[in-house]
Amino acid sequence: MSGMRGMAAAGGGGGGRGRVSGGDADAQRALNATAPKIPHLFRRIVELFAPHRMAIVVTIVLVLAGAALTVIPPLLTERAFDQGLFPKGGEPNLPVLVEIVVLMLVVFVVSALLGVWQTYLTASVGNKVMGALRVRLFSHLQSMELSFFTHTKTGIIQSRLQNDVGGVANVLTNTMSSILGNTVTVIAALVAMLLLNWQLTIVAVVLMPILVIAQRRVGQVRARIATKTQESLSDMTAITQETLSVSGILLSKSFNRQGAEVERYSDENRNQIRLQVSQAMSGQWFFAMVNIFLSSIPAIVYLVSGWLIAGGSTDISAGTIVAFTTVQARLLFPLLALMRVALDLQTSGALFARIFEYLDLRPAIADRPDAVPVDPNRELGRIEFDHVVFRYPDAREGERNTLDDVSFVIRPGEFAAFVGPSGAGKTTVSYLIPRFYDATSGHIRFGDTDVKDLQQESLVSHIGVVSQETYLFHATIAENLRYARPDATDAEIEDAARRANIHETIVGFPDGYRTVVGERGYRLSGGEKQRIAIARVLLKDPEVLILDEATSALDTISERVVQQALDTASSGRTTIAIAHRLSTIVAADVIFVIDHGKVVERGTHRELLELGGVYSRLYREQTESAVVED
Repeated sequence: MSGMRGMAAAGGGGGGRGRVSGGDADAQRALNATAPKIPHLFRRIVELFAPHRMAIVVTIVLVLAGAALTVIPPLLTERAFDQGLFPKGGEPNLPVLVEIVVLMLVVFVVSALLGVWQTYLTASVGNKVMGALRVRLFSHLQSMELSFFTHTKTGIIQSRLQNDVGGVANVLTNTMSSILGNTVTVIAALVAMLLLNWQLTIVAVVLMPILVIAQRRVGQVRARIATKTQESLSDMTAITQETLSVSGILLSKSFNRQGAEVERYSDENRNQIRLQVSQAMSGQWFFAMVNIFLSSIPAIVYLVSGWLIAGGSTDISAGTIVAFTTVQARLLFPLLALMRVALDLQTSGALFARIFEYLDLRPAIADRPDAVPVDPNRELGRIEFDHVVFRYPDAREGERNTLDDVSFVIRPGEFAAFVGPSGAGKTTVSYLIPRFYDATSGHIRFGDTDVKDLQQESLVSHIGVVSQETYLFHATIAENLRYARPDATDAEIEDAARRANIHETIVGFPDGYRTVVGERGYRLSGGEKQRIAIARVLLKDPEVLILDEATSALDTISERVVQQALDTASSGRTTIAIAHRLSTIVAADVIFVIDHGKVVERGTHRELLELGGVYSRLYREQTESAVVED
């Protein structure tokens, strides 16, 4: 078949591309509007730890034991002073002092060992939870429909996946043990202080409620700053992704805009610095006041003890005063740590809310509960549109439908082409067949089953797509080909490359199939990338092949070579070609002419020329243009 038993195209459809553009701010507002509010945030965070119950139980036991041990040394200190160093009416009691010191050393060693074990468990559990959360978010994003990604900057999505999840790492790894350990330490210290002297205990804790209230206010401020900080990080990630990709660098160099891009990044970087400084400083005055207050308590205890002793109202020994101030000092750091954890929780709550906001998004396109796989015994390759109407989700009120009452049937093994003016809705047809979008109304059938009744994974496994904008990973040629079939043998890969007219070119490279193609395949020519994409589809071997303007961006020589590969690829399978160059589809079995979202003409090339309608006009214009260029 001379012209191209397989034309290609993917970006040509004005219907598709025009609808997915639009302001990123509007897209983000739409995203936020669809995401439900996050209820019971704490409960949802706790649920993340459910798979690690046993490790958490062991950690709790270790934390409680370690916290309890911290109270023993001050009590031993009191004994060391009152019974060992300065016993009443005698010299230092060395045997008792040795016993107490040995007990202290045992407590210190056991406490250190428990601390190492606890750190290992908390780090393991926390990082596993964080890793699972990251994978869960990535998996959920993979399930989102195409329109989600066309409305949201890639950098913003990356920021949620990396910066937001990374921002809660400390909470996930340390919070549980910190809360448990410090709470038990504080309680145990307070009990010990009461046992030593209840009057001094009142002096030490009288202002605590005021500090707790102040801490809550500081936490609210830090949470607001944290949200703004993450939004700024998202913007910086988006700028980096856009401008430092190969395409972005080429664009900025082509228009001599490197300076402007640096200034744009610098502006956001200055904003990020300001927010980071604000976040670091928020609460510092509060903690400074807390530190001053708690550090001053020993001096106040000495003064109050002096008053009590001088007044004869209590019998306080030197050992009691030393032990009390030692316990109070041990109260200082756990209490500060609890306050910092409370602030971290309030700050991280904003990040968790952003993460759960994405997790709560529901894919617009998902399998029905009773969806079935494609039946291989049915008419594979038969495509039917039955009175299909489609509007893009962001279409404005009063705007015409992208497709309006479109009906047609493509039989198994048939080569069907879709042509028409730019923006007519051609590419939209290719999006609806594999359910990248769902029809607004009407039915699309694969075989004789509505695509909405099929499992999407099964449906897509029978469809191959070659688009104008070929995407290759920054990997070897063999790895890019195996993306279609990870279990493909070297012989199968080579056979697919031969049929795609690219094998000889590949073996001509110094590294052959191990040649790294560069980001998006920029080390290869346009024709070479397209033929590798064709080989990848041939390796998949689908029953239906969709070709979306695959040669429209190529020069004449490359186009001829690629068309030969497409002829091979389309042989023996249903082929749907979205065509701009009409000369490439003159041998099609049926040509559908789409204009303003409607199928206005259908037939063979000869029949449509004789009809003298839209197709005839388009063909004449392209023919005359080609003559002028020659």
